[in-house]
Amino acid sequence: MIHEVSGDILLTKAQAIAHGIAPNDHFDHGLALHLREKWPSMAKDFRHYANQAHPKAGEIWFWGGFNAQVFCLLTQDGDHNHGSKPGRATTANVNHCLRRLQHELETGEVKSLALPRLATGVGGLEWEEVFPLIKSHLGELKIPVFVYSHYQPGVQAKEVGL
Repeated sequence: MIHEVSGDILLTKAQAIAHGIAPNDHFDHGLALHLREKWPSMAKDFRHYANQAHPKAGEIWFWGGFNAQVFCLLTQDGDHNHGSKPGRATTANVNHCLRRLQHELETGEVKSLALPRLATGVGGLEWEEVFPLIKSHLGELKIPVFVYSHYQPGVQAKEVGL
């Protein structure tokens, strides 16, 4: 069940957060930067994982620690060469990530999820392209999914049922 909310996703009461990154992401822009500032070990663990596994766009990576659960959706292109920059997101990558996230949420222990306007910041996609994909993959889940469609720094969203 999807609920569009306004507020600061870092103040969510949802059990997990999902956000978009690139396979070579440095967590230095947008929500990724704020997550890195809140949980520095997450960014460090992702860099270690990326150096070992060389993940590809369309995959997801899960991190849990410090009473936090974060799904990193590799929505953007990017290679693993030293100094390379994250690329743009594609709707195909978003679609693959959301399909994998849907599977994880159907089979896992997560009881609620928050996500931003996925792949529309650094990723460069239009919200009108992305939101229908979110509704298609996550709309029928039995857990509440809070889509932070309007960012308001420092404001806690009204998350129905939490």
